[in-house]
Amino acid sequence: MKTISSLSLFLLSALFIMSACGGAGDSSEQLENGSEEQPITDTRASPLRKTDGEINGKKVAIQYGSPAVNERVIYGDLVPYNEVWRTGANEATYIEFSQDVKVQGEPLAAGRYSLFTIPRKTGPWTVIFNTEWDLEHGHYQYKEEHDVLRVEAIPDWENESQERLSVEIVDDEIVVKWEKLRLPIHIE
Repeated sequence: MKTISSLSLFLLSALFIMSACGGAGDSSEQLENGSEEQPITDTRASPLRKTDGEINGKKVAIQYGSPAVNERVIYGDLVPYNEVWRTGANEATYIEFSQDVKVQGEPLAAGRYSLFTIPRKTGPWTVIFNTEWDLEHGHYQYKEEHDVLRVEAIPDWENESQERLSVEIVDDEIVVKWEKLRLPIHIE
């Protein structure tokens, strides 16, 4: 009888641990718009994230480093105004379109691109798509001659702060959110 109760105790403990850890299931997170954000196993302070979804039937994939605010001043300090920013952490953020699209009304061919922005204290931000998408040091390796598209997008400044940077697919937009910034980039 002692063996059975020890075995029962072991099984209950194992079940409890699995449920507390979320079980053995997939750790991807379903976003409101039906796209899926998948954390990539990463031990960095700014973990790698990948978002897949569709905009008007066209597949879109995004990968970026997701830094935290950590009580820092973000815009105008950590992310300087009027300078190219990799729009994420670690390596360059990239976005991949399965078909040709229009970004803010301007044509962009299907393919994979690094995504950069130039933040401004006031007015629209510049959004940059660059053919060199595999940059392990982000904006430190950025070269303007590889830009294929530059467009303007108007940031929204929200009351609520978001701790971690996210780049999401929401309806017909790619939305960059971090701290109080919400930068919608319209895709057709």
